[in-house]
Amino acid sequence: MVRKSLHNPIYFEEIIHRISLLTENAPRRWGKMTASQMLKHCDLVLQVALRQVELPEINILFRTIGVITKVEMRIFNNGIPPKMPTFQKLIVNFECDFDESKTNLLNTMKAFRTLSENQNLPERHRLFGKMTEKDWGFLEYKHLDHHLKQFNL
Repeated sequence: MVRKSLHNPIYFEEIIHRISLLTENAPRRWGKMTASQMLKHCDLVLQVALRQVELPEINILFRTIGVITKVEMRIFNNGIPPKMPTFQKLIVNFECDFDESKTNLLNTMKAFRTLSENQNLPERHRLFGKMTEKDWGFLEYKHLDHHLKQFNL
């Protein structure tokens, strides 16, 4: 079973290609975010790995759910569970410029690759707990894939 990851150049380029196909008025299959908001949200999520966005502490129940979700996704190669709660800091419910959001996300993806190549990704995530380089690449791929599918890509 193939576990796609942003660490693999083929899958990294696949995500970039899918982002390039996104249009500002693309219809969504679920959720409330516009394409611009989704790009901004994905950028913020990747910024967590870059240590540019710090998430708040959460209680033991949510941490446990997060760790179990991470393990389940690794074992079964699942996608992001539907309606998975999002940290308030990562919710984008304001207007965003489409081109700027797209450019920023692509730049953040490149910065993620550089940090990953230097093996300097964080060792922990507030929700998912202990993280390896493989965990970061896998989970960030799954998150981007989830939201691109939201817009039929």
